[in-house]
Amino acid sequence: MARELSYAQMVERSIIKTYRKDIWNPFIEACKNYQLVEDGDRIAVCISGGKDSVLLAMCMKHLQKHSDVRFELRFICMDPGYNDVNRKQIEHNCEILNIPVEMFESDIFDITTNVGGSPCYLCARMRRGHLYAKAKEIGCNKIALGHHLSDVIETTLLGMFYGSQLQAMLPKLNSTNFEGMQLIRPLYCVNEKSIIKWRDYNHLVFIQCACRFVDEYSNSEDGIGVSKRQEIKHLIHELKKVNPDIEHNIFKSIHNVKLDTFVAYKQKGTEHSFLEEFERAE
Repeated sequence: MARELSYAQMVERSIIKTYRKDIWNPFIEACKNYQLVEDGDRIAVCISGGKDSVLLAMCMKHLQKHSDVRFELRFICMDPGYNDVNRKQIEHNCEILNIPVEMFESDIFDITTNVGGSPCYLCARMRRGHLYAKAKEIGCNKIALGHHLSDVIETTLLGMFYGSQLQAMLPKLNSTNFEGMQLIRPLYCVNEKSIIKWRDYNHLVFIQCACRFVDEYSNSEDGIGVSKRQEIKHLIHELKKVNPDIEHNIFKSIHNVKLDTFVAYKQKGTEHSFLEEFERAE
C-alpha cells in the first residue's frame, strides 16, 4: 500500500515531477553552472512571504536531501513592518509547507515610507543589509534570495531604459559590507511564469510586497501604477506577442556580450573607452 503524502510533501513533489522541466532542471542548472552551492556552506534562505522565496525554500530543502554536496540550511524571514494579516499568512505558509522559519523584526517600512518618491531601491538595500547581518549572526556564510530569470531580464531593461547603462543581475555576489558573506540566486534560470503555474497548481496564497506602493499598482487603471518594473513586465508581455522567444534572447544576451563592439565600459569602477584598444592597433 502506497504511503500517503502530506501536503508539504505533495507540494515538494510537484517541483520535481509536474514542474521538473520548468523549475527543477533550471534550478539545478543555475546551482551547477554558477557554482552557487558548495561543500560546507551554511546558507540562510531568505523568505519574504512571496511565491518566489517560498519556492526557493522548497527547492533548497529538496536539494539538501538528495545532493552529494554537504551543506546546511537556515530559513529566515525579516518582518519589515507587515500588518497582522500578512504576518500570519507567511507563518501559515511556512507551517503547512514544513519550513522551519526564523522570524525577526525591523522598522524598514516605517523608515522608507517617509523618504518620498518611490522608496523601493532604499527598501531593497536595507532589507539586504538586515538579512546579511542576521545570517552572519546565526553562523551562515551565504544568503539565498528568490530572484528569478524574469527579474534578471527586467533589471537589464530597466538599466537601459531608465539608468542609461547596460547592467545585469549576477547569480552570485560577494558582500562589500559583510566580510566572508556571499549572496546567491538559485532561481536565476527559472521563469516567473513557471513559478506562477506552480503556485496555482498547489492552490497556494502568498503576500506581495505589502507596502502602499503595491496597493497603488493594484488599484491603478493601467495596471502599471508607479512601478517602472511593472511597466517593463507589461512591455515584455506585449513584445512576446510578436516574438515568443524574446525573454530567452534577452537572457542569453547577457551571457554573450561582445565587449569589442562597445564604445565604452566600466570595470571595477574604472571607465574604459574603445579608443584604448583602437590606438594600440594602429
